[in-house]
Amino acid sequence: MSSRHFFPASAFAPASRQLRAWRCILATGALLALAGCDYLGLQPVSQIEARKEAEGRAIGGACRQAGRALEDCYTFNPHMSKAAIFNGWREMNDYMLQNKLTEVRPEVAPVLPAGRARADFNAPAGTAGMSAPGEPAKPPARTTLYSTP
Repeated sequence: MSSRHFFPASAFAPASRQLRAWRCILATGALLALAGCDYLGLQPVSQIEARKEAEGRAIGGACRQAGRALEDCYTFNPHMSKAAIFNGWREMNDYMLQNKLTEVRPEVAPVLPAGRARADFNAPAGTAGMSAPGEPAKPPARTTLYSTP
């Protein structure tokens, strides 16, 4: 027995083989877990674009069914494609007209994205809802309350 080795080399061989086997199993498990993960962006570009288009159309359809204007829908969803939102809004409009459906008013007021506020640029400050003297009072326009987080 040489003075360099206190233990025979064969005593450590099974432990190193077992360690390599566990590393291989862990690496395989990690790859399988990440293969099913959509958050990594490993999908084809066409699949990602198709999903965004479908989401935009769904948002546009929901806005139309809720009776929201296109501009409001664009404001509430700045991250979505305006073309996709418009297509969904138009499809839902056609469907509702064809089947004589009415709008479903939402129960909860929408929340604008941070840093955005809705302003009425048509009326001077303090004159909202006022009519000229001698004219009958006009009913108030449909208003939607907006709040910022």
